This record gives sequence, structure tokens and C-alpha cells, in this order.
Amino acid sequence: MNYFQKNKKNIIIGVVATLLIAALVALWLQKKVIHSADDIVGVVYPSSLAVGDTLLFEDKTQFAKTKRWNFGDGTTSDKNSGIHFYNKPGYYQVSLIVDNKYTKSFPVMVSARSVQKAKDTAKSATTIEAVAQAMQNESVSFRAISDAKVFAWKFGETGNTDSKDKFTIYSYKKPGDYVVTLYTEESQEPIYHHIKILPAYDALAEEEVSVEDSYARVDNDFKYHLQQIANGNSFNMHYNYLLKTYLCNNENTVVKVNDSKVNNFYMYCAGLQFDKNTVIQTVKVNLDDKQECVTKVEINQSK
Repeated sequence: MNYFQKNKKNIIIGVVATLLIAALVALWLQKKVIHSADDIVGVVYPSSLAVGDTLLFEDKTQFAKTKRWNFGDGTTSDKNSGIHFYNKPGYYQVSLIVDNKYTKSFPVMVSARSVQKAKDTAKSATTIEAVAQAMQNESVSFRAISDAKVFAWKFGETGNTDSKDKFTIYSYKKPGDYVVTLYTEESQEPIYHHIKILPAYDALAEEEVSVEDSYARVDNDFKYHLQQIANGNSFNMHYNYLLKTYLCNNENTVVKVNDSKVNNFYMYCAGLQFDKNTVIQTVKVNLDDKQECVTKVEINQSK
């Protein structure tokens, strides 16, 4: 009887054990070392939107050393998260490329933005699309919803014709109640719009105001502009106003919502415009030691 016959059982057991160990090692390597597109942890929201709406993107892939977002319209980004705007309607394939090797795609449908016009029996009557209240020195958008070709705007502050464009932006220098007047060639009578301009907070002009009142004014001003974003009004206008006026252009300022959810200012505001019916109840800001920049925003909100 040779060696193999004497130790046949032990040899078989050894071979089986070796194969089993090799299989377990291969499985471990596949999970820990070998990756695929299925391991990419990315999100794009929403998948359907209109031209000019905000598209949010974010990637949390742990093993990624490099990443690149391709939005299908000729633009790219190397950021972990951010927002993107499409200028034309169409079907876009957003791709997230990790380590120049793995790719995950997200389909996005962008529709044309429809302009709602006032209905009339013969033809559409001209109307003015604008907010009813804004802040001093804030850029306010005015749009004529009209089939007319000639426009003349008077915003009620200078007494002169301030613009001849169908869509225009104006910034009021002084607070007060104003009547906006729009003339077109389609009607002998002008179209009117009433707007209330609130005084902007100015720390240098409020030296006699108590510290508590000064903080309260900042809190209320912050709350007003966040609510405008939540109501679907101009995102860029109100977002940039808060960013430049209070946050010293720091988009990563900490935002705490309802004593639990922590986010940065950029992601909070970007999501706020999609979170319909949100009511901003209170806002409390914390300033740095020099009392110049807001470093933290605590928000209580509800639906």
C-alpha cells in the first residue's frame, strides 16, 4: 500500500479545506478590494424638472479617490455634492465616474418651462409677475406676462421710465410703498402693481439699538428670506442675499433644523425649495467673535 492510499482520507480533507479557504479569500477580496459600478453611492434629485430648476447631486462612495460628474450638457463637476441648472429641455444622462474606472448613470428629464398667461376672450391681457414685498437694496424681478412688443416700466422711485425690457430687475434705494406702472402698445391704460419695500438691516445705522434688538432684526430678516425660498420665489436672489449679507460667502455654515437635523447652508436651502408647504417658524443665528459673520443658524420649521 503506497503513501496516497494510506493517507487518502487526510489528503482529500486537506484539498477540500484548501479550496474552501481559497473561495473565502476570493469572496473577501471581491467585497473589499474589487469594486463595480454597483458600489457607487450617488444620488441625483429630482429626476424630472423644468428648465431653470435646481438639480441636486451628491456622492458618498467610500472607496472613491477621484470622481467626476458629467451632466450630459457639456458641463462637468468634481465636487462631492452641489446643484446644477439646465438651460434647454431634453433627456439628459447624468454620469458619475469614480476613479476613472466605474460609472453610474442617472436619467434626467428636463421639460420646457411654461409661461402662464392671463386669459381673455379675445387675447391675453398683460399682467405683471412680481413679489408684493421685498427688502431695501434687494434685486427684485419684474416680468411682463404679455404678447406685447413694447414695454415701459416706472417703478415709482425715480419718476422716470426705468426699463424698456419685458423682464427686468430693479433695486429700491429707499423703503416705502410703491406703485409699479407698466405701459405697452396693446392698451391705452397702464398696468399697476403694488410693492412694499422694507428697510434693510444696517449695523452701522443702528448704533442706538440694543444688542437684543439687533439680533432679533437679523433673525427676522434671515427668516423672511428663507420663507421666500420655501414659497418658491427666486432662489438665487434670496440665497445670495443671505450668503453675502450674513454668512461672509461661506456656503458650509452649519444649519441645525428642529434641534436635530444638521446640514450646511447650501444643501439646506437647495432642498428647501423642493420641500413644499414648509413654514419657517423661528430663526436664531450665532455670530463669530468679531460679530461680523454668522457661524451657525438654528431653525424651527413645520408643515
